[in-house]
Amino acid sequence: MTMTAINPPRGLPFAAALRAIRRGLDLIYLWSGYLAALCMLAILALTMAQVATRYAGINLRGLTSYAGYFMAASTFMALAHALNNGTHIRIETFSALLGRYRYYAEVWALGCTAAIGSWFAYYSCSMVYWSYKLDDISTGLDATPLWIPQSAMAAGTVLFALALTDNFLRLLFTGKHGIKPSSEIL
Repeated sequence: MTMTAINPPRGLPFAAALRAIRRGLDLIYLWSGYLAALCMLAILALTMAQVATRYAGINLRGLTSYAGYFMAASTFMALAHALNNGTHIRIETFSALLGRYRYYAEVWALGCTAAIGSWFAYYSCSMVYWSYKLDDISTGLDATPLWIPQSAMAAGTVLFALALTDNFLRLLFTGKHGIKPSSEIL
């Protein structure tokens, strides 16, 4: 028994809209990867500034904290891009052994991870809201309002949940998700 995916006919107006939405989402995931790379460059710049100011005898407060904030931002902003490029850990050997049941296992796995990712995104956004509402500030020397660095984490988790849901729906309706196989990476 093989599972045939539901493919929208090409002549229908919503098929072109779905392709445009997919291209738009793929572009958003790509730019989140670029933003993560920029955050990594900011970490480098802050680290070099910290080395230079220590050598010059200047004390700039909070550089270490800001480097940490950019580290968290780069990690979370890269999640959606990494997922679509197949660099997240996936057990392809196990799923290959499933044979004809592979499709069902992937639907189940992506469905569960999309639900968990959405739950995580909701609570990340809730954390930002409450940090803003309660005027929570960092305990370090920088005294930064925590909702600012937490916003990057929340945006990254929302993009990750969106990417998981997008790939789940792609798999469900077309039979193929948008995640590149790890064999294409190398």
